[in-house]
Amino acid sequence: MKRKLFLISGFLLLFIGCNNYYMICSLNPFYIAKNITLSPAMEGSWLAKPVESLKSSPDSAASKIWGLADTTSTWRIKRAISKVVVKNKKGQDSTTYRPENYYIAKLVRSSDSVSYEFKVVLFKVKNILYADFIPNAKEELMKSKLASNSFFEVHTLARVKLNQTKAELSWLGADCMKEMIEKKRVRVNYQWVKETGRFLLTASSGDLTGMIERYADQPRFIDWDGQQARIILTHLN
Repeated sequence: MKRKLFLISGFLLLFIGCNNYYMICSLNPFYIAKNITLSPAMEGSWLAKPVESLKSSPDSAASKIWGLADTTSTWRIKRAISKVVVKNKKGQDSTTYRPENYYIAKLVRSSDSVSYEFKVVLFKVKNILYADFIPNAKEELMKSKLASNSFFEVHTLARVKLNQTKAELSWLGADCMKEMIEKKRVRVNYQWVKETGRFLLTASSGDLTGMIERYADQPRFIDWDGQQARIILTHLN
């Protein structure tokens, strides 16, 4: 684990050490298996628009939080399908397709045909919908703030408000998490990356789920409408 943390810290410094950070990152998923859920309303093509935080300052305006790839791309979200090849009784290859319990979000820009992919796992805690984002492809990630904050397969957490026409995503902020840790409101394992001046959560998925259960539905601890990294997705007809 120490070696893994060292490598992660070094890569963060090398690739994104000069960026501002607005999302807390975790080495482990924010969910446990029993909380995973599916929502057909999540699928489809969406247009993304950044949302100004209620606590925005000139240094944290939505235009600075997001990269061009995040808000000038069409977000195409669909349930993941796995291709499985097995041998039938005659020894011949037989292909079956199996739906998975997560989604693939592909950000596609028509201007240069560049795309970015994320694995998105929806889950519920106390009947509130959340999404765990993790990069699914590494090419040119630096053009996306969402991707660069998740470099080398670290996880970010978003609360999701979803209906048939819109999806509002609000990511748990690094500053919010830092304040909760420093004020001892929450006790989870983390690594302080001195070079980048940020927390990297190292807690288990079970501990992270416990944190969400205790604090995520209380605005006095996590004000989701006040988080800096927020996006509204509008469904394309």
